[in-house]
Amino acid sequence: MRVYRGEFATPAADREPAGDLLASAAEGVPAVRVTAPPKQVAFGRRDAREPGFDRAKRAARAAGFPAVERDVGGRAVAYTGSTLSFGVAVPTGGDRGSIDSRYETATETLRDALRDLGADVVRGEPPAAFCPGEHSLRVAGGGATETGGAAGGGKVAGLAQRVRADAALVAGVLVVSAADAAPIASVTEPVYDALGLPFDPGSVGSVADAGGPDDPDAVARAVETAFVEGPWGDGERRIVRVGGAAD
Repeated sequence: MRVYRGEFATPAADREPAGDLLASAAEGVPAVRVTAPPKQVAFGRRDAREPGFDRAKRAARAAGFPAVERDVGGRAVAYTGSTLSFGVAVPTGGDRGSIDSRYETATETLRDALRDLGADVVRGEPPAAFCPGEHSLRVAGGGATETGGAAGGGKVAGLAQRVRADAALVAGVLVVSAADAAPIASVTEPVYDALGLPFDPGSVGSVADAGGPDDPDAVARAVETAFVEGPWGDGERRIVRVGGAAD
C-alpha cells in the first residue's frame, strides 16, 4: 500500500494529494494518508446547494477558520490544525466491493485501531452531531450499541466517500485531543445554523475522552498502520513524500 506523508501550509494545497491517492488506486495500488490539515472548515457538496452557504462561509471566516470546499460527500467539518483527516483510496469495479462494503471496512478498521489504543469507541453518533451520518464513531456510554443507537458519548469520527469508475476514496475526520472539542463546537454552531442543520455543541467528543491517547501523531500512525495491515493493505508501506517533510 502506498502511504502518503507530508504537511502543507494551506488548506488548498493540502487537498491536492487526494488526487494522487485516487490515481494510485486506479493503477491497482491502494493508498492511504493520515494527517492533521491546516485550520479550516471543509464544506461538502451538499452544503454548497444550501441557501445559507455564503452565510456559513462568512461565519467560518469570522471565527478564524478558512472556508474550503471538498469533493467527498458529507457536511461541513472543522479542523483545528491538530484534528486528523484520513483518506484511503481503493480500486473499484469487478468484485472489489460496493459503497456500503467500503464504508463497513473503513469504519471497522478505524474502530479497531482506536480500541487497540485504549479508546472505548462504538459505532453511531449522538443527536445533532457534526458531519451527520450513519458511518460514525463515538465515545461509548449511555447504553450505546454497535447498531448505532443515538444515546451515548460525543462523536469522535465521521466518514464520507468519493467514488469514480476506477477508484474510490473513503475519507473522514478524527478528533483526537479533548482540547479540540471547544473550538470545533464554537465554529460549527454558527456554520450549521446558517446551513439550517441541527447541532449540539456537547456532541463533540475525542479519542482522549474515550480513554485513548491525547496525541495526534501517535493516533495518526496507529490509524495508518491499521489500514496498511488491514483488508485493503498488504502489510507493506511504500512511502510517498508530499509537501513538507514528515516522519
